[in-house]
Amino acid sequence: MATILITGASDGLGRALAEDLAPDGHRLLLHGRDPGRLAEVAAATGGEVFPADLSSLAATKRLAADIRARHRRLDVLVNNAGVGFQDGNTSREVSADGYELRLAVNYLAPVLLTRELLPLLREAAHARVVNVASVGQQLFDFDDPQHEHHFTQADAYCRSKLALISHTADLAEQLADSGITVNAIHPATFMATTMTKTSGMPVQESLDKGVAATRRLVDAADVAGVTGAYFHSHERTDPSEPDALSPAYRNRLAALTRRLLTAAGV
Repeated sequence: MATILITGASDGLGRALAEDLAPDGHRLLLHGRDPGRLAEVAAATGGEVFPADLSSLAATKRLAADIRARHRRLDVLVNNAGVGFQDGNTSREVSADGYELRLAVNYLAPVLLTRELLPLLREAAHARVVNVASVGQQLFDFDDPQHEHHFTQADAYCRSKLALISHTADLAEQLADSGITVNAIHPATFMATTMTKTSGMPVQESLDKGVAATRRLVDAADVAGVTGAYFHSHERTDPSEPDALSPAYRNRLAALTRRLLTAAGV
């Protein structure tokens, strides 16, 4: 029986993944922002709830501390929580730390949460980190890191998700001899979820497809030992922006990430 943390487990892909895993007897740690919806998922899956708002980096760090206080080992971390977009919307939002919201929730929060949970992941024999990314990808603008110019929610979303793919490659290299694997995935395109409905885009692929692709990275034997990869559903592939995996880009992104986390006091 594995101990599995799923962020964003109160709705959409996260909830469906939890419900798919529950019958196999895994110990599920369920994160969500809405305590009421999270309680519903816990009742359906037998999972343990960890409410937190990942738009606050301090709250993200407290979430990790709460998990460390209650558990000695973590076999799988699924960084699924995220903020989507509304097609054509140019309304820029900021996080509790004053950072552009999608940068904060979709990128900085999973980076910080993973860092803070590494002690538990190291206690597992063969731990896995699964970062839910997207086929929507855009290179980061280091001259405008807070995306204060020419902003659209869709662009901000794509920047945050490609940054997560770049970080995945970096972290996989750092943990190469640890037994911990780190991979990123685009589960399926515009699944039947609240996020897709909010975006205004039509549903293109089923939620079941996204769950199956994500679950494969959680516990399938055929990807054991695979690390630093990006998957488009079940297919291992390259991101649409090859420069995102270049040492120069990754180093600049890592330096910016450190500065932002330090400035937020975490």
